[in-house]
This record gives sequence, C-alpha cells and structure tokens, in this order.
Amino acid sequence: MSASGSEPPATGGLADYARLIFEGRDVQPTFEALLARATATPADVGAMLDLSTLLQLAGQREQGLALQADALARQRHYRKKLGTGDGPRLLALVAAGDLMASTPVEFLLAGWNGELDLVFLTPGDRLDGVTEHDIALLAIGESDANAPILAQLAETVRRWPRPLLNGDPDAIRALGRDRAPARLAGAPSLVAPPTQRIARAELATLNADFPVIVRPVDSHAGAGLEKLDSPADLAGYLARQAGEQFYLQPFVDYAGPDGRFRKLRIALVAGRPFIVHMAVSEHWMVHYLNAGMAEDAGKRAEEAAMMAAFDTGFAARHAAAFRALHAAFGLDYFAIDCAEDREGRLLLFEADTAMIVHDMDPPDLHPYKRPAMARLLAAFQALITARLGGSSSNSIAPMRSID
Repeated sequence: MSASGSEPPATGGLADYARLIFEGRDVQPTFEALLARATATPADVGAMLDLSTLLQLAGQREQGLALQADALARQRHYRKKLGTGDGPRLLALVAAGDLMASTPVEFLLAGWNGELDLVFLTPGDRLDGVTEHDIALLAIGESDANAPILAQLAETVRRWPRPLLNGDPDAIRALGRDRAPARLAGAPSLVAPPTQRIARAELATLNADFPVIVRPVDSHAGAGLEKLDSPADLAGYLARQAGEQFYLQPFVDYAGPDGRFRKLRIALVAGRPFIVHMAVSEHWMVHYLNAGMAEDAGKRAEEAAMMAAFDTGFAARHAAAFRALHAAFGLDYFAIDCAEDREGRLLLFEADTAMIVHDMDPPDLHPYKRPAMARLLAAFQALITARLGGSSSNSIAPMRSID
C-alpha cells in the first residue's frame, strides 16, 4: 500500500463535525452538501469520508463504517489544512474503524497552523511509501482489531527517518486493559486492579470473589459494563451480552466520604499530566455526559476547583504515580481515566492513546475548562515543535519510501 502520488483528497475531519453536533446546530445542510459531493460523478472521496464521520457522530455507526470502507477502498490518504496551513506537515498513521480507533489528533491541534495528513491502515497493508512530511504520529489505538496493524508496523517504525511521536507499537499494545495492570504492578502510590481476559464459557462458571466488574473486550463508554455482586448475576449478564471475550476485574469502591464517585480524565504529554475533566456522580460507573454536570452547579464548581488547583493539588499528590505511568509506557502522549481510592492512591481505570480530548464544552457553562484545555493543547503542540528541533519550518527533505 502506498500513500504517495497526487494531491490527496481534502477532508473536513473529525473535530469540525463533532463541534457541529456538540453545539446542537442543524446538521442537515452539511449532510446534504456532503451527500451531493459524495454521490457526484466522479465521487468526491473526501466527502465520502466526511459523511461517514458525520453518520457515526449522529449515532449511525454501522452506516458510517460501511461508507468509510467504501471511501477507503478508493483512497487511503487524506489531507486537512489547519489554520493558515503555513506550518509543519504532520502525518498521522490511523486505523480504519470507528471514532475510538485512533488518537483524535485534530482536537489536539486546535489553533495550530500546518497540514495534517491522515493515512488509514488495515491489517495486511504494506506501507511502501508515504507522503512528504516533517513529523509523524503513530495514532493507531490499542484494540484487538488494531493489534495486527501495530504488529506489522513494528519493524517499519524502528527505521522511520523522520521524527515520530508514539513510535512504539509494543507500548501502545501494553495499554490494553489486561496488560496495563501487569506492567504497572508494584508502581508506587498507584492501584491498577488486575484484569483478566476471560472467555464466555469460563465466565459462565466463574468462581471468584464478588463483586466483580465485567465488560466485553474492545467496548467503550460503558457499553456492556456491569458490576456483578454474586454468581447468581452471571447468567443474566451473559444473556444480555453476545460477545465471546470479556474483561474481568475486582470491583474497587472508590466513593468519597459523601458517597459520590469522582472520575478524572488526564492526558500525559511527555510525562506531564494535564486535566481534561472531572465528573462527579452518584453512581460508580461514571461518564461525563451522564453524570449531570451540566445540570448541577455544585458539581461544576467542584470540577472548576479541581482544575484551578490541579498542578499543585492532584498532580502533586500523585507525582510518583504519574512518573511510574510515564516510565512504564514511555509514550509521548496518552490519556488515562482515574480516581482516588479510599487510601488516597491513584486508581487507574483505563489508559489509551485514543481517548477523546476536546475543548468543545460551552464556555458560558464551563468557563474554567478553556484555560485548562489551552494548557494541554499548547503542551502537545510544543512537543511537536521540540521534536522538530525548535523549528516550525518545512525545511525537512522529502521522504519517499520506508521499505
């Protein structure tokens, strides 16, 4: 598979369409315009890819993935101009799949000037040539579907002749729900509950200390995630789930003294932690969108206080844990969902390079978020500049082939 050749099709990308949906604006005119371009003769494959993204954002996942497959069968290489476009050329190696398949790099590049090239890979692809670029990002997230792609890139990225962020496929694979706790075993001030991958038949006859947490492999956003309090709950859970492989871990009660649960999303850029959000919920399974943050001024005030004092408070308290996380994986960028347990230790739920990190929350409701996100985005973009040797010029010679 080659990404070289003529000018790649333009794409609007994920961030712009996500913002359109997130702000509750009328998407019909955008949908109709993309549809007209996608069904023209010849078809605009950039519009096809964008339409597939918009469909997924609107909750039509299967239709979106089918259209994405059609677009990628015609073209794997797409380009988006960011800001003025007069800046570094960043090449992102991404995976075909849904919105959680790859690092959402466009969100991290808000306010940046340059070009973003997306090259989509699927299992079995041979990357025998790539577009000219100044710096690259291995943006393929950890999952069973992406494991073959990461494996086949292992030798290629070792010989990559340009600066490459997150260029360790083995470290990305190590972020898996069952592998990360093993790699972090013994880390100071850090609790990563041991997680076992278990087949359906084995789960049906499970003999364990309850309660436990169970979820299907490669699920996200709480899909299929349940707490089982006794063996009697197993049959009902399996009747509700069609998967054959599951993750199993002990349940850790991390409720605070007030009975509420607090979960933070934190991004690590070159090992430094930056807060993305904190959700406060009455339920142990916390997601920002269903925690009632928009409806509860008290919860937002608590999140604002956490963000304002993050560097000297939460980050300082868990400095050893963050150092351990960076040392364990060595990646330039990844994010975690975490909390504090009842002993005050950092409790890790998940680590991944593909977590959504954005600055789309309405400033009238969350005025404290934009400054926090601005610091994160500035750090990621400064990392790019540093890897380029402090220069944002396009002075690096073209790279024609990596094989």
